[in-house]
Amino acid sequence: MRHVVFILLAAVCFGTTGTAQEFGPEASALSVGAARIVIGGGALALIAWAASRALQRGSDAPSAVTPEAVITTGAIDTVRPAGRAPTWLVVALGAAGVVGYQPSFFAGTSINGVAVGTIVALGSAPILTGALEWAITRRFPGVAWLTATVVATVGVVLLTGIGGTDAISIEGLLASLGAGVSYAVYAMASKRLLVRGWSPTASMGSIFGWAAAASVPLLLVSDAAWLATGSGLAMALWLGLVTTTVAYLLFARGLIGLTAATVSTLTLAEPLTATLLGLLLLGEQLSTSAVAGIIVLAIGLVILVVPRRAPAEAA
Repeated sequence: MRHVVFILLAAVCFGTTGTAQEFGPEASALSVGAARIVIGGGALALIAWAASRALQRGSDAPSAVTPEAVITTGAIDTVRPAGRAPTWLVVALGAAGVVGYQPSFFAGTSINGVAVGTIVALGSAPILTGALEWAITRRFPGVAWLTATVVATVGVVLLTGIGGTDAISIEGLLASLGAGVSYAVYAMASKRLLVRGWSPTASMGSIFGWAAAASVPLLLVSDAAWLATGSGLAMALWLGLVTTTVAYLLFARGLIGLTAATVSTLTLAEPLTATLLGLLLLGEQLSTSAVAGIIVLAIGLVILVVPRRAPAEAA
């Protein structure tokens, strides 16, 4: 349950992303996404560097996560050493997923609204992550995950009734689905690093550090004048430090003891958070269908969170 709480707290931080963007100045999706990763990813890289230096000074201290400790959680997928990808490639793919997620997510929320954009991006992520995990590890994520994902996805579909179907753009939906694919890629990459014995801080710092470096040119070629305003700087700092640095440290801690597919389903608490913030702070209307969606989505999360007794043979 400790790992579940970490993921749910991370999802709440994630869920403030679209609302923070709405309170900020007008800016392109590319510029906002790049600024978010330069600030948040840079901070994660600095934290990882500081943790590494501290570990070097106390070389007798055990690492935050060892392969043995990770394996004993019972939630880590078996990796066949002969067929596994080089670590640098895993980091590169994770960084590419992070970089790709940003403009896709912000484009989706700017076109279809905070609630719908967030719901579609995160609603598609559990299915995509589960399918990717299944393809890589050859292990079915489990009946509980499948049931919870189906129920939660139904809730997500009901939630898209916010604003009326006429307001939904196909272009925006495709952008949000692109964000879901990117999410699946970096969630799996992060999991692979944890399986190989990396600490949560090191895995997030490495992936987001490289993503931050790749985002600098994107920020430079975009119109970043909004960063010179007070509201723009406040938005960038919130998106960078809260929805990226803090959120992904929590995300990595939770990912240690859960499968990537389970984590992806739990993060459907993000669209739930975004929906409530859109309702309470942005004045977005909540239809009867959306109310039903919130209830069904919550039921899906409960199905996944409620502990189940392990079979005697496994014990």
